[in-house]
Amino acid sequence: MRVKATDERTYLEAVFDKLGFSKQDGHLLADTLVDADLRGISSHGIQRLAWYRRMIKDGTIVPTKQPKVLRELPGTVLVDANQNMGQIAAHLAMNKVIEKAKKVGVGIGVVRNSNHFGIAGYYARQALNAGLVGIALTNTRPLVVPTNATQAFLGSNAFAFGFPASPHPFMFDGATAAVAGGKIQVADKKGQELPGEWVVDKNRDVVKDPKEAEDILATAAFSAGPQKGGGLVTLGGNKEVNANYKGMGNSIVVELLTGILAQGSISADTVKGKHDFSQFLFAFDPAFFGDPETLKKDATAMLNRIRGLKHVPGKQTWVPGDREYRYLKENQQNGVAVDDKTYEEITAIGKELRLMFPQSI
Repeated sequence: MRVKATDERTYLEAVFDKLGFSKQDGHLLADTLVDADLRGISSHGIQRLAWYRRMIKDGTIVPTKQPKVLRELPGTVLVDANQNMGQIAAHLAMNKVIEKAKKVGVGIGVVRNSNHFGIAGYYARQALNAGLVGIALTNTRPLVVPTNATQAFLGSNAFAFGFPASPHPFMFDGATAAVAGGKIQVADKKGQELPGEWVVDKNRDVVKDPKEAEDILATAAFSAGPQKGGGLVTLGGNKEVNANYKGMGNSIVVELLTGILAQGSISADTVKGKHDFSQFLFAFDPAFFGDPETLKKDATAMLNRIRGLKHVPGKQTWVPGDREYRYLKENQQNGVAVDDKTYEEITAIGKELRLMFPQSI
């Protein structure tokens, strides 16, 4: 089914209000989920709502607590999410980072005691909207098996980078694993076979069945006891010959800049009772290096040259950001897609809270 993005937003704001979030926080949370759905990143859209609801019920998330600035210098800030949603703390931290970048040219923020914060690109675009270059990183539950390992240890560890360009910014937003764990959830809900080397079992054999894959990831991500083994593979796929150690290296870099720098849990330890993700946010003012319009023009020219390269018949050469901005335009007109399983989950939440999910377009 498809629903209007405005209707989805109104429903989500009502849900978050019923769950005890402030109006301002509920608006932000709804915006991050709708933004993901509009951009075709359904793994981080409204399908996350049931998970958020469970974490609120078990006390992992406390809606009434507010993030706190722990320490601040002209170019840096440390924020404690204080057991609330990652979106709320990351938004606060990035606003601080933007203020600093405007004043001294660069800003760095770290968030500790955090949670899932939606799509990393949301915060990179905060910086872009302020005329800056933006970066956002997060660690996650342990979902990823390092090169040649058979047990999950690293997070899928998202990395987003935004740079001004036309007709839309360059926007890279992706996991440092082959895919984000949420894509496995979506495939499971839709009953779709996994198309590539995304998940391996305890023998490091590729798993195609989405239910088996989801079971492997659920055990790795939410159990402090013995693992079944297996998990997401790093960028580069299943075999070392394809340089998957480079994907592992990318993931470890994110671990260092998030869990380690925040003095929180690394991804592997978020299953041990203290659910504390960490985030790293960075922005700088490109105007220090040259005229912003010239930099934007030069970036656009380079990206257009890539788009114009000779390509495989029937395919298209695109750069990061092209598809999500295309989906954004299409879904603003046609509505956002909601799969059947997610529809069941969110209507059940609506029934519990005495709210009605919007009708299909």
